[in-house]
Formats: sequence, structure tokens, C-alpha cells
Amino acid sequence: MKAGYYVGDYTYEVRDIPDREPIEDEVKIRVAWCGLCGTDVHKFQGKNGASVVIPPIILGHECSGVVESVGPECEYFQPGDRVACDPSYGCGKCKWCQQGHPNFCLTRHGVAKGFAEYVYPPEQNVYPIKDSLDLKTAAFTEPLSCAIHGMDLIQIESGKTVVMYGMGAIGSLMLQLIYLAGAGRIIVVEREAEKRELALELGADQAVSDQEIEAISQAENIDYVIECIGLKSTMEQAIKIAGKNSKVLLFGLGDPDQPVSFNQFEAYTKELSIYTSYLNPHTSARAVKLLESGRLDTEKIISAELNLEEIGTELQNLNYSKKGKVMVYLDRN
Repeated sequence: MKAGYYVGDYTYEVRDIPDREPIEDEVKIRVAWCGLCGTDVHKFQGKNGASVVIPPIILGHECSGVVESVGPECEYFQPGDRVACDPSYGCGKCKWCQQGHPNFCLTRHGVAKGFAEYVYPPEQNVYPIKDSLDLKTAAFTEPLSCAIHGMDLIQIESGKTVVMYGMGAIGSLMLQLIYLAGAGRIIVVEREAEKRELALELGADQAVSDQEIEAISQAENIDYVIECIGLKSTMEQAIKIAGKNSKVLLFGLGDPDQPVSFNQFEAYTKELSIYTSYLNPHTSARAVKLLESGRLDTEKIISAELNLEEIGTELQNLNYSKKGKVMVYLDRN
């Protein structure tokens, strides 16, 4: 089978590797679609994603597809089932899994390397999808489940004012979750005019630049701030503009070599709560249900549909990733 590898030193290769039959409770899935995630870009650039990266590794983890075959211990799936994957494995036995935190699992690892024609996740990481949900949309299950976890952490109250930074792929999903949560006013901070227009289409009441949000924050209290970019400058501004008793979610994956600084005394006098969000514990099933509901628009987020070979060029120049979500197709049938 074909698989797209990051091999180190800003190099991506499509290799032919053997496929195999599933063992134990594995589900062998013929991948249809897989999203290109910001963590894939981080890995390609020699940085870590959600965990330490040691190349060569197969990239991709936001995948959907059709069950090809199942291992002898698999109970709930059969060939032909349409499914989505949670790529993050929790053993269920370590001290963190026992406390309900599989995202901190001591043996956590990826089990759905989606830039490949087949993936082999254990049954516990596979989710059935309805026939009404197309496989391209189903590939949004993993990023959406991560966004849902972030929303769970900050618990947005209806009628409150929310500021969100960044209209990339994850920000575009997060914005729609904020809207569905019943925010009274949603302000998106985005430098690009085209993305500001998209923000208004997807539910924002106002879309402004990073300079404009400073003035707004002086005039009214901002109850929640969600940063979906991961830049040092925007994370620092997100903390600065937050109002009294505000909750700040630093959702974007930051550069570990550029730590964020903020005025602790100012945060103290405003009684800020600052959150981060790590992976997607227990939210994949909810993500599938939400995608099946049709309440989210994923098509407007997609900037390109590329094959495995074309991803190498995209990782070098990020032409489409700067505009939205890049989707990789392995099997469009």
C-alpha cells in the first residue's frame, strides 16, 4: 500500500509498504479521506506535535473510511461498515486512564496514521457513521472532537460575549460550536479580509483585526477568549484583552521555543482562568453525532482536495493550508 512519510529534514516521501491482515481486535480500514492537520505541519518542520516525533513516521490522523476486514477479537464491526477514527490510543489500565484521562495515558500513541491506504486501529477507536454522512465530512471527526473538548473545559454560558482568534480550519469549527452554545455576542479576530467574511457567514456577529479588538476590550467586558492560532503574539493578546472573571482558552498549538508571557498581577486583578486543551478524551462519539446532525458547515472550510503525492508540495509551501482545510483523498469511490 502507499503511505506518506515525514522522513526528517523537511522531507516528505510516498512509499510503498506492505499491508497486512488485522490481528486481535484491530479493524482494518480502507482510508477514504484524511485531513492535513497543523500538527502534521509542525512535524514536517521538525517540531513535535501532541507528542515527541521521531522520523520516519506516517503523517495524518484525521481519517474516515470503510472497513476492509476485522481481527478475530473484533465484536462490533464487519467489512463494509463506514467509519471514522479516533487516532489517540489510551490503554484503559494506567493510572491516568483509570481516572478518565486517556489523553494522559502513559502508553498513549497514534493508532490511525491516515496518510496511508489502510489503517489498523483497535476497535475501541473506531466509530460507525450513518449512511447519510459522507466520508469526507466524517474525516472532520478528530479535529471536531478536539474542539468539543476545549469547549467542555470552559463551559460557555448563554448570552455571554466571546472573542475567538483565527479562522483557520480549527477556528472555523470552533466558531460554529460557540454559536451553537448560545453565545450572546461572538467577535472573531482575523487579519485576512476573506476569512473575516467567512466568520460572518459561519455565525460571528463581528469580525475585526487584532488592532480593533484592543479598543473593543476597553469599552466592554469580554467573558471568554478562545485563541485558535498558536502564535505567541495572539496568545499574549488573548490574555490581555480578557475581561474580569473571564475564561481564556489557549487552544492553538504554540511553538515550544516561544513561551508566552503575561502580566500576572493584571490577570490576578481580573481573576482570569486560563485553560489549555490537550487532545480529545471521550468526545469522538459526540463529534460524529454533531456531524451527522448537519448543523456544522465543513464544506466552506475546505481549501483543497489533494492526493498523497501532492501533499509533499503543500507541506513545503502551505499555499492551501493558509486558506483553510486541506483534505487528502485516498479513495473517493
